[in-house]
Order: sequence, then structure tokens, then C-alpha cells
Amino acid sequence: MQDKKILRRNKIRSRIRKAVNGTAECPRLSVFRSNKAIYAQIIDDLKGHTIVAASSMESGVDKKANKVDQAIAVGKLVAQKATAAGVSAVVFDRGGYLYHGRVKALAEGAREAGLKF
Repeated sequence: MQDKKILRRNKIRSRIRKAVNGTAECPRLSVFRSNKAIYAQIIDDLKGHTIVAASSMESGVDKKANKVDQAIAVGKLVAQKATAAGVSAVVFDRGGYLYHGRVKALAEGAREAGLKF
């Protein structure tokens, strides 16, 4: 059962990645969601390197909060790091996950902190 879910998500993820591509002017905000944590990276696909990254495992995120609140905090944290690195606009890569719950919360947190999608 678990393998089918992973394969299905990877198929969706590859379809998304055909359309979503990050450049130096407008990099890609990639989201990975595990059962315990959520991770976000801003990636320049042309150079093939990560500009900034944030996760719910970092010290700026409250570990006692629920997962949706942690996702909002990660979104704000990655947006703050991005503006410090000179990135103001990104394209959003949901990574094969549905756009609700923690993934949506991360995106809204990044928007609140000033990142444009």
C-alpha cells in the first residue's frame, strides 16, 4: 500500500516538474513533507543549486506547536531567508502533494512574509 502511494506521488511530481522550472530571476520553491517534519528549498534549476532552505527541525520553529503551525513558521522562515538572499518571487512546486493542509499553510506563510508566487 505504501509503495503505491509513493509511486503515485512520484508520477504526479514528475508531471509538475515538467511545467515548473526555476530560474535565477524566479527560482522554484520546493516542498517536502514527511510524517514528522516539513522542508522547503528555494532552488535555481539552471545552475542546479539550492539558494536557501528551511525546515521545521530548525531552532526558529516551535517544536511543541501542531504541524500546520510549524508549516506556517517554515514558510515565513524560508521567505525571510529568501529576501535576505535577494529573491522576491518564486514558482511553487508542491512536490506531488495536494495543495491543502501543511503544504497550503507553508505557501500562505511564505506569502505573508512577502514572497511572491
